Amino acid sequence: MSEKATVGFIHSTENFGTVDGPGIRFVVFMQGCKMRCQFCHNPDTWSLKTDKMRTACAEEILEEARHFRSYWGHDGGITVSGGEPLLQLDFVLDLFTKAKACGIHTALDTCGQPFTRQEPFFSKLKQLVAVTDLILYDIKEVSNNRHKSLTGWGNENILDFAKYLSKIGQPIWIRHVLIPTVTDFDEDLIALNKFITTLKNVQKVEVLPYHTVGEFKWKEMGLKYPLKGIKPPTQKQVENARKLLHVDDYK
Repeated sequence: MSEKATVGFIHSTENFGTVDGPGIRFVVFMQGCKMRCQFCHNPDTWSLKTDKMRTACAEEILEEARHFRSYWGHDGGITVSGGEPLLQLDFVLDLFTKAKACGIHTALDTCGQPFTRQEPFFSKLKQLVAVTDLILYDIKEVSNNRHKSLTGWGNENILDFAKYLSKIGQPIWIRHVLIPTVTDFDEDLIALNKFITTLKNVQKVEVLPYHTVGEFKWKEMGLKYPLKGIKPPTQKQVENARKLLHVDDYK
């Protein structure tokens, strides 16, 4: 690792990701997130720096990923997820710039919370988008009040980011986690669909059913799980959300 290399704080990597973009993906989960989503299944990614995290430069991660390139096929590539990757903008920019130079498809999985049009963030973001093939965009809640209750943050800048990506024609997949009694209100799903229809760059809309797989991590960290007792949505509830979000229109 050179002295001038940008170091990333890495939570973990996955060699054969199948739900983090098209094809088979090498997924880099970054450490650090300011959101405090009540349904988060990786609360151990919240802190920017931990004793268990890994530090690495872009060259190291790219070299690791290239070992699995033969499995990616035509559609696969590298996805950077979180935590929240935009908190480590310099590292992701370095990684994606090098990946694109190698002809590798790049995808960014983000909730958009760090987005601002202020400098120097905005200029660096534009550079990152230029070397990003696809953005997986998580819209937790279209209602600003419910978004604050669910995540601890408002969503004005998050929706603004989506508008910006639409303006520049950056391909995105919209993702929405469906949580019974929390994010499954018909009026909010209808409002989210209305917002999505104003965007000109949406290739796909996904309804992600809430699960409790990460609940044990909250307990291990000594945290009270906010959604205790809430069960995953039924197939009927998922289908209702898919219908209201017109998911099939994007196939």
